[in-house]
Amino acid sequence: MPNITRTNKALYLSAAAGVVVALAGGGALAASASADAPAAKHRVETFELVGKQTSAGEVDLGEPGVSVGDQRVVHEDLYRDGKKVGDHSAVCTFTQVSPAALQCLGTFALPEGQFAAQSLLHLPAPSSVDVSITGGSGAYRTAQGFIRTVPAGETERHFTIYLQR
Repeated sequence: MPNITRTNKALYLSAAAGVVVALAGGGALAASASADAPAAKHRVETFELVGKQTSAGEVDLGEPGVSVGDQRVVHEDLYRDGKKVGDHSAVCTFTQVSPAALQCLGTFALPEGQFAAQSLLHLPAPSSVDVSITGGSGAYRTAQGFIRTVPAGETERHFTIYLQR
């Protein structure tokens, strides 16, 4: 197993946080009909949000330094047009160290309900990552689709959500 320094661990986990944060949702959705399916059956909503990290931590399990099972935990406030519309929490777990791979799971709480998303992230991460929406509750109980996340600094992410329900 390679020797990964604490600095490299922080960089890896920071990249993982980008995927974690990608799982966002928000209010005042702008709906658009899907071109490849009847609008009545497959309504697709596309909207953009900004995630601003409010806390993050690392859980170092097993061997000191990066090892299988280590985790990155992140919480963010979600904004649309400068207004806070919800929050998001996620956990990324190292499933492999070299090359690095993390399983990321997140939950987004919004006024209309909650939805969950997940992704397997290989590091180094690309400039944008698509994360699958895996289900939800409330208004999102039949949620499907994906979220494209793009980093905008160390603690901010921009998201485009493609939600079908």
